[in-house]
Amino acid sequence: MPITTCIFDAYGTLLDVASAARLAAAEPGHERLAECWPRIAQNWRLKQLDYTWLRTVMDDHADFWTLTGDALDWALEAEGIEDNALRERLMALYRELGAFPEVRDVLGRLKKAGLNTAILSNGTPDMLEAATRSAGIRADLDDILSVEMCGIYKPARAVYDMVGRRFACAPGEVLFVSSNGWDAAAAAAYGFEVAWANRAGEPVERLPGRPAHILSDLSGIPALAGA
Repeated sequence: MPITTCIFDAYGTLLDVASAARLAAAEPGHERLAECWPRIAQNWRLKQLDYTWLRTVMDDHADFWTLTGDALDWALEAEGIEDNALRERLMALYRELGAFPEVRDVLGRLKKAGLNTAILSNGTPDMLEAATRSAGIRADLDDILSVEMCGIYKPARAVYDMVGRRFACAPGEVLFVSSNGWDAAAAAAYGFEVAWANRAGEPVERLPGRPAHILSDLSGIPALAGA
């Protein structure tokens, strides 16, 4: 079945989640952050994801912007940092995350080939609109699909269901791209053709579903999609 639709996770796949802490650490007055920003970026991301799963199990949904703030608070406290101005700066930068170097070219090639392109993300619509416009990639996306449209986080099947409803396509027509191994596994189990952008060189997750393709970045996506 030919690919008609390319769906991308946002955070860590198109958008560099470490860029907020990295940029803030280089600014004057943030010398303490400069000493530990890689740990803060890592813990911020890990706690952010942990809270999506824990909130889901607890049946106590809060949107991704709220969880992003909660995760940052944990990460800063773990380093002994209490600085409200720094927190506000990091949160502002999270709305302006940079795209990985190959992203704009990849999305442009997919659109030129006539394929549907969209984001499917845990992020709120407002977060995703702000970040994609800041990164200069919004014009090459047909839509942004947020879990807030169904009220539950990935990897719930209800999230992946949104793709077929939006684009009137079968799972086999979808090339789903994520840098998260757990997301790639869940999407493959759902029935999508999956490319795992394994930027960190991690082992394959021991979960139902295995990605059909494992890449180090997104450069090979147009070829996989037949673009």
